[in-house]
Amino acid sequence: MDSLDTLKEVIATASLRKEAQLCITNARVLDVYNKEWFEADVLIQNGYFTGFAEPGHGIAETIVDAARRYLIPGLIDSHVHIESSHATPAQFSNLVVPCGTTTVVADPHEICNVCGLDGLSYMLDASEKNALQAFFVVPSCVPATTFEHSGAVMHAPDLVKPLQHERVLGLGEMMDYPGVIAGSSLVLDKIWEAKKARKIVDGHSPALVGSDLDAYAAAGIHTDHECETELELKERIRRGMYVMLREGSACNNVLNLLGGVHERNSRRCLFCTDDRQPISILSDGHINNNVRLAVGAGLDAIEALCMATINSCDCYHLVDRGAIAPGLRADFCLCNDLKEFSMHQVYIGGKLVAEDGRMLNLDENSLDRRVLGRMDVQNFSKDRLRLPLSDNHVRVIDIVAGGVVTEAGEGVVTVKDGLWVHNPDQDIVKLAVIERHKGTGNVAVALLGGYGLKGGAMATSVAHDSHNIIVAGDNDDDMHVCVSHLIASGGGMVIVKQGKILAFFAHPVAGLMSIEDGPTIARNLQNLHRIAISQLQVRKEVDPFMTLCFMSLPVIPVYKLTDMGLFDVRSFHFVPLELNK
Repeated sequence: MDSLDTLKEVIATASLRKEAQLCITNARVLDVYNKEWFEADVLIQNGYFTGFAEPGHGIAETIVDAARRYLIPGLIDSHVHIESSHATPAQFSNLVVPCGTTTVVADPHEICNVCGLDGLSYMLDASEKNALQAFFVVPSCVPATTFEHSGAVMHAPDLVKPLQHERVLGLGEMMDYPGVIAGSSLVLDKIWEAKKARKIVDGHSPALVGSDLDAYAAAGIHTDHECETELELKERIRRGMYVMLREGSACNNVLNLLGGVHERNSRRCLFCTDDRQPISILSDGHINNNVRLAVGAGLDAIEALCMATINSCDCYHLVDRGAIAPGLRADFCLCNDLKEFSMHQVYIGGKLVAEDGRMLNLDENSLDRRVLGRMDVQNFSKDRLRLPLSDNHVRVIDIVAGGVVTEAGEGVVTVKDGLWVHNPDQDIVKLAVIERHKGTGNVAVALLGGYGLKGGAMATSVAHDSHNIIVAGDNDDDMHVCVSHLIASGGGMVIVKQGKILAFFAHPVAGLMSIEDGPTIARNLQNLHRIAISQLQVRKEVDPFMTLCFMSLPVIPVYKLTDMGLFDVRSFHFVPLELNK
């Protein structure tokens, strides 16, 4: 609580010496501790639950009739990258709060890879006054690898001060699990700083098993959101970790993992979204979608709601929320039913903030010059996009539809005057990554197969994890227009055909986020998707921009392109484009 006076008022109301400000009556109340529903009037004072009264006997200045709806704690997203929604913290709040999400634990990994600790500061400041309660973890892997240039490098000493912030709960997802297992000082020093600050360490350990998983858990890794099988879930819980069942826009694990969840281990299970875009949130919801899917597949509603509330609080030591109980924050929802899990009303800090799918008062953007116009591109010209080849038998980054993994493809391409020339009979186009953070002048060029693109180019400044500019096209002229427009505008997504810009969606905040509201972002993304398929003939099985933005991520197999060259994730080495070299 924020003051002794608040505490006194809460106690006075709890003891019935003082009339409450708010009473919720005629509701079925969720008890997450005994895991049952009960009947009571719920009393609220100064933003906190104060106690219960007999049904229909609560006395307060304002009485709200719940009409037999379900009174549940506010939902919690235990791991999310807000930047991946393309929305600022304020617009993200406006999107998810009407779905019943009242608290998130956010990893600002994307913006910190562009802006360093300035990015974390921006996210903290821009979320401070929003309805949504946003907590953060300090990214652990900036940059994600040493095989690309990012906007910042964060070592252990850089984490000391931010780990002391009251809304920073720990160290972000430790993607460098090989470094943990090998005992790398650069990695373990970061973990040690989190331990000294008595903060948790989030995990990221896809397919890790046996003694390697033991070593990872022994380092104090607290969570994992990368499980894909019931066995992986069980093995991590056995080692004392919390497992997050993720339902994002691209990665969907709830149904695959649900068979491993039961009443004996569900307290170690949480829900998260990781990366979820506005169109998914607007159509299907946020954490309430995880709950809906789980209950629809047979999980008990109370178990599912505990996974969406109190379990996350236990995991992250959020001791002031997650339940309907005296002395806790009055973050709660009046849920219409236990099938669709739509919310009639959402209260945060005892105040009604959303009703029937809309915010009552929209949160407003807070911008910071430190994260605007983050473009430092040097020595870029159309000539930098040329692809010299001494041999026509080449490696190709082959797209696998429906995911971000690629295959190690190869092809025999057309070479004229020592340069690659597009063959319209081949589904192979040029891919380039242009460094945009440090003015290195780096431009790397490779070939991309299975994209379907014809007659133009597409580019984005959202390119995981370092977020340099990535562009794909079948001709240098359109690729040059794409990249030049992103540099001049400060970032975003663009489609060009025959020198004409067909669509552009600005992302002025670090080249990662729009300042538009959620519905506008959704419409822009849908428009880009439609034009990419209809005008540039990108394959319908491929999400045009989501696929493109992962083609530079050198931690997901097999071939990827960074600003430093073509990278083979299997060997963790750069490889030449020509196969005969």
